[in-house]
Amino acid sequence: MTKLSVNINKIATLRNSRGGNNPNVIRVAQDCERFGAEGITVHPRPDERHIRYRDVIELKEIVTTEFNIEGYPDARYMELVKRVQPTQATLVPDPPEAITSSFGWDTIQHRSMLQDIIAELKSYGIRTSIFVDPIEKMVEGASHTGTDRIELYTESYATHYQLNREEAVLPFAHAARVASEVGLGLNAGHDLDLNNLHYLKEHLPNLQEVSIGHALVCDALYFGLENTIQMYLKELR
Repeated sequence: MTKLSVNINKIATLRNSRGGNNPNVIRVAQDCERFGAEGITVHPRPDERHIRYRDVIELKEIVTTEFNIEGYPDARYMELVKRVQPTQATLVPDPPEAITSSFGWDTIQHRSMLQDIIAELKSYGIRTSIFVDPIEKMVEGASHTGTDRIELYTESYATHYQLNREEAVLPFAHAARVASEVGLGLNAGHDLDLNNLHYLKEHLPNLQEVSIGHALVCDALYFGLENTIQMYLKELR
């Protein structure tokens, strides 16, 4: 069964735009779990423009499902995950000023660095995942870093889904097969929504987790948070 992890960054963005504590990020995370989400994802950035480092520490105390912390593995990120010890640390290669993640790791060029970071994370008992594009050699390269899983960056799938979904899913289905062959677990995320999620799931039978934030929060404006989470779970089932 593929788990749904809700990325609550956009909830924090809304809160920060007005100051105060409305919406309450902690309460929203609890509600997401109560409504059926099987994980909570956050991606703190150095400027704290959405999720703040204090939020991550407070969330650790209340999240009862899987807690996933995404981020670039600089010193501050590593210090945070060491302190919080989430279920999963997802390593992304984006620079601090990036609006959102936009590409996967070059697992060949950065192999040594990733090996060291992943070894440290695993010494804390944290499951690791690294963000990769659906390219065979990058998936194979990930298997040499010691990571437990990869997360396929699905922006290109989402972009081309409306034009030709059969072609759009092909590189992802192939990457998923390669991941299985080399013994890697499989996650996916970025621009997944109610229109394209089920088709991706159908073609990636070994998909273990999806992380969805922006589209899910947008849908919640129309359908309500509880209904929206149930709708996403239905697409995964």
